[in-house]
Amino acid sequence: MADASNTLQTTPLHAAHEALGARMMAFGGFDMPVQYTSIIEEHKAVRTAAGLFDISHMGEVMVRGPQALDYVQDLVTNDAERLYDGRAMYTVMCQPDGGIVDDLIVYRLDADTYMLVINAANIEKDVAWMRTHNVFGVTIEDVSAETALLALQGPEAFAIAQPFTDIDLNELSFYHFEEAAAGSFMGCDRVILSHTGYTGEQGLEIYCAAEEAEHVWTTLLEAGADHGLKPAGLGARDTLRLEAGYCLYGNDITTQTNPYEAGLGWVVKLDASDFIGRDALRSIKETGPARKLVGFIAQERGIPRHGHDILAPNGSVIGTVTSGTQSPMLEQGIGLGYVPNEPTYTEPGQSLTIDTGRRTLDVVVTTPPFHKTS
Repeated sequence: MADASNTLQTTPLHAAHEALGARMMAFGGFDMPVQYTSIIEEHKAVRTAAGLFDISHMGEVMVRGPQALDYVQDLVTNDAERLYDGRAMYTVMCQPDGGIVDDLIVYRLDADTYMLVINAANIEKDVAWMRTHNVFGVTIEDVSAETALLALQGPEAFAIAQPFTDIDLNELSFYHFEEAAAGSFMGCDRVILSHTGYTGEQGLEIYCAAEEAEHVWTTLLEAGADHGLKPAGLGARDTLRLEAGYCLYGNDITTQTNPYEAGLGWVVKLDASDFIGRDALRSIKETGPARKLVGFIAQERGIPRHGHDILAPNGSVIGTVTSGTQSPMLEQGIGLGYVPNEPTYTEPGQSLTIDTGRRTLDVVVTTPPFHKTS
């Protein structure tokens, strides 16, 4: 995160956010909208109707070549061989010791072309990592600057977007995508509609050219007004993802965490390929991780925050809160944090305490998601 406004990058929608009166903040090296009205209002709009997010700060990297699949298999822990054209998957890239370089989504565009979507703060280091580990001679192109990404999320999302495309959105399965024919989506040259998201709600992530982003943004907001659509900022994006139990890179997962302790063992396919970090992860799986990321809900008024100590019933410090907030839907404090991988601390229903610095807060361990949608 940059510490001075003149060093921050901007997305193609920066002027649109300012025109809407958004409160801006530095995030991942970008000047981004944190809220337009209030985080709670925007959060509840997504849960009950729809919200539109600018997530153009995310990175997009194209991988092309006859050995593109071999390269992706070597780079990530999940099994890219299961992908087919129009299919995406969530996965992680790991260091040789199993530490997580980044979490990402891999899209298969065709047999020789994959798009990797990475976190904004990690673009430079991720691309360097990808190029350093390119033993298959594929072409790696960072197209982040020329690509805009909007997230239309909520139960009304498909209804809002459907009039603008011939693609039957209700037939678009989760983690599937389609590329709209040129000019068929709001006249845009190229658009990818992906049934993915970071909110726990039904929705689309819409990829388009940077120069067409403002047209898509404005058109969707106008079309969605009668559906209750609201522009939503990063504040609501964070509370929504935490209610859904999703990890945030830099908080819940880092190079110092591995997929098994983070609850991401399901994206590790040890027998699929000899990917970077496989031997270390095989060993961790066999012995079991030393700690585990758990969810917890406050049993009294108070909010767990990143960096707060987690205490055992006897008062000893056993871990640290990695993410925490007040859940707008539950109206309770919720959080994630690492504790020793022992049933006393990890089993749902176990009681722990959070040291907020001013007072202690009783919490109960639970299995995310904290808020379950239909």
